[in-house]
Amino acid sequence: MQEWILLAMAPVFLLLIGVEAWYWRKRRPEQYSLRDTLSNAALALMHQASDAIAWLLVIGLYYAVYAHRLFELPPASWWTIAVLFVAQDFFYYWFHRSSHRVRWLWASHVTHHSSERLNLSTAFRQSLTYPISGMWLFWLPLAWIGFEPRHIVAVVAINLGFQFFVHTQAVGKLGWFEKVFNTPSHHRVHHARNPQYIDRNYAGVLIVWDKLFGTYTEEDADVPCEYGIVGQVRGHNPIRLTFHEWIAMFGDAWRARGLRGVVGQLFGPPERALSHTQPRD
Repeated sequence: MQEWILLAMAPVFLLLIGVEAWYWRKRRPEQYSLRDTLSNAALALMHQASDAIAWLLVIGLYYAVYAHRLFELPPASWWTIAVLFVAQDFFYYWFHRSSHRVRWLWASHVTHHSSERLNLSTAFRQSLTYPISGMWLFWLPLAWIGFEPRHIVAVVAINLGFQFFVHTQAVGKLGWFEKVFNTPSHHRVHHARNPQYIDRNYAGVLIVWDKLFGTYTEEDADVPCEYGIVGQVRGHNPIRLTFHEWIAMFGDAWRARGLRGVVGQLFGPPERALSHTQPRD
């Protein structure tokens, strides 16, 4: 269901990418690169394929957990879907935050941050290894609470679809909308590698989680965002962009001393990498 929802939205995504590329063509032509955009597209296709396979493998587990649910929630009720949307966004915040603070998860998420450009096509820049790093685990509590698994999958897709629209530099601040929702301004901060912006603004749809849990930072007009990762990976090869951090991580774990050192390299913060080339957003 998730793949079908995102595929249904694909024509809108592609149209807006074309509009944005045309908008920047004379104003700031470096905003788009053909090689970078094609690399993003290749990564998106690889991600969608792996994600579809992953959901086929784990959906049975979701229904097994759902069979032992805590509450009987009316599946077709509008308020159930509304609560599910907020709850899933809450869990997305913690997944996203963990993806920046746990190296095993960062090994997948780094791919998304590895472009030195931020435009709508950057939203497509995803990793096929998310199922390996365990993204799907973060939504399991929703099934245990009592939300229908197919509705969980649909809401995850809608959340990700919304996030496409915040990957742009063509939209400024949006007034009152900024106080509650994730916006291009908030997400530019998230993608920036400036010291004051690193590990900030993890929001999916609602920015309120960042404000509640102390990870919110406002975009500063006097500090332009620099995009990419610390220890920037050069090139556009989708395979290298997908696996470079996994290779570095396992290499560091192999060189680490003792069990604590190995665990620290696999599951500690990314900045503890032995290689000192650990990319971070």
